[in-house]
Amino acid sequence: MGEIQSQPRSGGRLSQSGGVHRSQITVDLGALRRNVERLRAAVAPAELWAVVKADAYGHGAGDVAPVALDAGAAALCVSTVREGEALRRGLPEARVVVMGPLGPGDHEVARGAGLEVTVSTPDLPLGLRLHAKVDTGMGRWGMAPAEARRLPRGRLAGLMSHLATADEPDESFARGQIERFRALAAEFPGVQAHLANSAAALRFPQARFDAARCGIALYGLSPFGDDPERHGLEPVLSWRSYVALVKTLAPGESAGYGRRFVATRPTRIGIVPVGYGDGWRRGLTGTEVLVGGIRRPVLGTVSMDAFAVGLDDEPVDTPVTLIGDGVLAEEHARRLGTINYEITCGISSAAERAERRVLHG
Repeated sequence: MGEIQSQPRSGGRLSQSGGVHRSQITVDLGALRRNVERLRAAVAPAELWAVVKADAYGHGAGDVAPVALDAGAAALCVSTVREGEALRRGLPEARVVVMGPLGPGDHEVARGAGLEVTVSTPDLPLGLRLHAKVDTGMGRWGMAPAEARRLPRGRLAGLMSHLATADEPDESFARGQIERFRALAAEFPGVQAHLANSAAALRFPQARFDAARCGIALYGLSPFGDDPERHGLEPVLSWRSYVALVKTLAPGESAGYGRRFVATRPTRIGIVPVGYGDGWRRGLTGTEVLVGGIRRPVLGTVSMDAFAVGLDDEPVDTPVTLIGDGVLAEEHARRLGTINYEITCGISSAAERAERRVLHG
């Protein structure tokens, strides 16, 4: 077997509190604030509503929501009543809109927490501020436009729909949805109309109506899968670890399950203590990370708790950046054939697995 250069440390040098952590997830609320300001300017005079569902796309809704509101977001959007109820405890005055369907017992919780809810059928619950969702082409939640036209206008706080292809190169279907929604919204004077997601907020001025519901762009991630900087956005989340072990593989020796990487010459590799149990997906073989500021490839199969990276002469304890410092979630998404949403939503920030730091800059 190849030579082991150094025994693994008991932990990395990431913690600022004296503890030992395998990796460190950093959420920069200063970047979030700047993204909110950028998006507010883009959608004005429409309101910006901050989508903080799924724990703010993995960024931490409890940290993100108050900063988004302070930076000028007019409302918060979540998927479930329980998400809304959790936000309400710390934000008693915030406007919180639940965009997903209500389950058994959710009506009572929503009333108690003062949440606004979305309805996808003409059956309107009592005692709640309601947003009627219309299916203009998404083929998911929402009632038919003909059903919406029969609703009593005085019962509605909002009229909404969702775009299926706002991030696609072909704009024709999105433009058709926008026009269908525009025609319907004209029949609901005084009811707040909202349609645009992040992609539409940046791409289709005619989709902004009274409010734009922005999620992915809020976190400095591109809704189009390209470099966020092209759209004036700053990534909010970074993820770092370290080289815990260095070894040299002899020709013919391999790294990881299935021997997907076999050395053809003496090859130094580093073992990084992060794997798919932390959200660093198994399919990320071949993606690049920064090792001591230099891009290096991920080698072999990612394990549940570790992955291998190619090295030059970097020693044990060299910092490794998985996301951040120019390494984009969008790059990893392309490697996986997926979207950046899945990358950040899948990261585990459980205290047993990683240290989570919040910068308030």
